[in-house]
Amino acid sequence: MSAHNPPRLVNLAAMSLLRDEALAIWSLEYLPMELYPTLFMAAFSLRRSETMMAMVQTWPFARLPLGGLMKKPHQETLEAVLDGLDVLLAQKVQPRKCKLRVLDLRNTGQDFWNMWSGDKYHVTSSSLMASVAKDMPRTKHSLAPLEMYVDLCLKENTWGKCITYLFTWVEQRKGSIHLCCKKMKIVSRSRETIKKVFRIVKLDCIQEVDLNFTQKLSSLAKFAPLLGKMRNVQKLLLSPIHGSAAEEQDHQALLQFTSQILRLQYLRYLRMEGPSFLEGRLNQMLRCLKIPLYNISITNCLLTELDLTHLSQSPKICQLKGLNLSGVTLTNFCPKLIQGLLEKVADTLEELNLNLCGITDSLLTALVPALSCCSQLRVFSICGNLISMAVLQSLLRHTDGLSALRLEFYPAPRESYSSLGILNQERLAQLKAELWQLLTDLGHPRKIWISPSPCPHCGEDVCDHLSPNA
Repeated sequence: MSAHNPPRLVNLAAMSLLRDEALAIWSLEYLPMELYPTLFMAAFSLRRSETMMAMVQTWPFARLPLGGLMKKPHQETLEAVLDGLDVLLAQKVQPRKCKLRVLDLRNTGQDFWNMWSGDKYHVTSSSLMASVAKDMPRTKHSLAPLEMYVDLCLKENTWGKCITYLFTWVEQRKGSIHLCCKKMKIVSRSRETIKKVFRIVKLDCIQEVDLNFTQKLSSLAKFAPLLGKMRNVQKLLLSPIHGSAAEEQDHQALLQFTSQILRLQYLRYLRMEGPSFLEGRLNQMLRCLKIPLYNISITNCLLTELDLTHLSQSPKICQLKGLNLSGVTLTNFCPKLIQGLLEKVADTLEELNLNLCGITDSLLTALVPALSCCSQLRVFSICGNLISMAVLQSLLRHTDGLSALRLEFYPAPRESYSSLGILNQERLAQLKAELWQLLTDLGHPRKIWISPSPCPHCGEDVCDHLSPNA
């Protein structure tokens, strides 16, 4: 600890008190609520399990954001806290001082600990008092089920001791503990693992589901009934799903899946990567949505013109903020179709990704007027398309009036390559200089990224930026 950043007196007092753990535990009855977070942080740092266990039983706030302290799972700390909860659960009436209703094991809550430790000097006294007032003492009442929040990533054979201990503990106390998981990522294909988790977790608490493994449409259909019980899901992310709705078996599987999507009344974000079954069937998916989407991502698959027609005409995109069609070939589609899609979302669209879509000069030129009307656009990316220098310059001129635009990713101009498709670095440098001069002449400082090969934004590995102020 440097002389310029000395420890606060309250931290020194907490450390001093913990030298005698029995005295620290005895003093909890008289300790002001404002000192609880500091003492708990000190006990956590010094691994004073008995003190942490006792503090849980007298915790004067509604929420204990333990995950904000445990950057990595620590079983000794977790066991101490859960032992404290066991003492609470054994009591018929909630102790006078304890207000604990939620144990949060997610990697959040840093604001809470920083505020009470004094690390956030910008926190005003009014916001501090608001946080205290939210957890003010309440009258005695019988204990309702306590809530426990976790974020889960289900992988094959990666159950650590902490998560195994936690699940066993919760399963033995299901009537008294509600295990809530807002974000769930499923990498494991093990049906037993998935069944075990969903037997314990409250499904209606889940708000984000990421099925992060390649699977068959028939496998997705088997999972669908569980998905249908997650009625509060707002974000659904699906990794590559193989199947063809033209085949009777896959057609029935698609019907089973979409019938469960109908139950998701709050779905706002839909991402499907490589959905081979979707070609010619996008309308079937769109009809299942209950409310307008904020973000739709359909990537690396084949779509028909009819699919895009249904997308542009769907009332479910009237509030769309994000559109990602990367890897969907648009080369042979009627330009007016894509133009109409952009015009439909022009008032709300904030992010547009059209990477590796086979966009040509003629198609991009046709889209420029519609792009110029996207007044809320913040992020725009068309990497991986073969665009000439002249069309790229025209695009930059037309989008110069988009005041919200902050991130722009463009491919290296077609003139940067030889007839054999080999990148000429000297020629690319010359074209970059010309683009830089154009941005300067336009008079509005803006940064753009030029990607001769995949950029960080679109998954590729070489990217450079231009800025008049560079």
